Amino acid sequence: MTVDALTDVAGVRVGHATRRGDGWLTGTTVVLAPEGGAVAAVDVRGGGPGTKETDALDPRNVVQRVDAIVLTGGSAYGLDASSGVMAWLEEQGRGVRVGPDPAHVVPVVPTACLFDLGRGGNFRARPDAATGRTAVEAAAATALGVRVPEGCVGAGAGAVAGRLKGGVGTASTVLDSGITVAALAVVNAAGAVVDSSTGALYGELLLRGRVEYPEERVLEAARRRLDEAAAKNAPPPLNTTLAVVATDAGLSMAQAQKLAGTAHDGIARAVRPVHLMHDGDTVFALATGAHPLAEHPLALNDILAAGADLVTRAIVRGVRAAESVDGPGGVWPSYGELYGAS
Repeated sequence: MTVDALTDVAGVRVGHATRRGDGWLTGTTVVLAPEGGAVAAVDVRGGGPGTKETDALDPRNVVQRVDAIVLTGGSAYGLDASSGVMAWLEEQGRGVRVGPDPAHVVPVVPTACLFDLGRGGNFRARPDAATGRTAVEAAAATALGVRVPEGCVGAGAGAVAGRLKGGVGTASTVLDSGITVAALAVVNAAGAVVDSSTGALYGELLLRGRVEYPEERVLEAARRRLDEAAAKNAPPPLNTTLAVVATDAGLSMAQAQKLAGTAHDGIARAVRPVHLMHDGDTVFALATGAHPLAEHPLALNDILAAGADLVTRAIVRGVRAAESVDGPGGVWPSYGELYGAS
């Protein structure tokens, strides 16, 4: 039985560490690969990215597999969260073997951050190594194939989608070939995810073809609420949508990089505009290799198409699962508050 989440890819676990209150509104999300790691790749499209260890994922370089991906709040400061994940992996003996002793490993932990500084009221309240360790321990403690908490958790705690509250969302599918593809997204976009003239989520409209639009009185009330909230907030200086697309297919690093690249189309379908100079939009791809890919030059196509669709669906779910925030760092209504849960 599937749970419509990244964890439907066998062996993949997800853990969140969330900090709220007393000036905090941030967190970290860790995607933990199965024992032995997974082939990984990355594609960065935003003009203002904050990343760590992404060069190691270049197919021309020596690293072949990674054990974890970290998505974190805190802007560049939050990249420290990866240190806690590295320390935990080292204790498990997981990483690139660099010596004769099995304990001589260097974990490679690709990491990307989003901007949420000050959204809880305290600019210095941001994830650190301890936050990363909490998130990876949470991932390791979960059973396989369980549901993933969505909304304002982990890296999505302080996320904002345009003028709405953003968050974490996830989705999955099983292709006719039996290959599983899944995505997890953290929606913290400078662009809008909803057409304020109709109340429709861009991603949902593209996925479903049609939606039920809210009544005009609901739209008018939503516009007033958004204007009131925006007047209380400082202009968002930096934003980023992050995603991880995973599959159990046996992909090469080059094929995984193609998957990460085409998955950006999923962001572009759900966020308008996207990939701006103050975005850091980054997509990682993971391939566990449990399901062989057919030896056909076009066998990858179905995985590429599914990855993009699932990123769109994960963004929609993240926005729908988010809860409103009204605190010392700002006011961000949720989609559900403004337009209902339909």
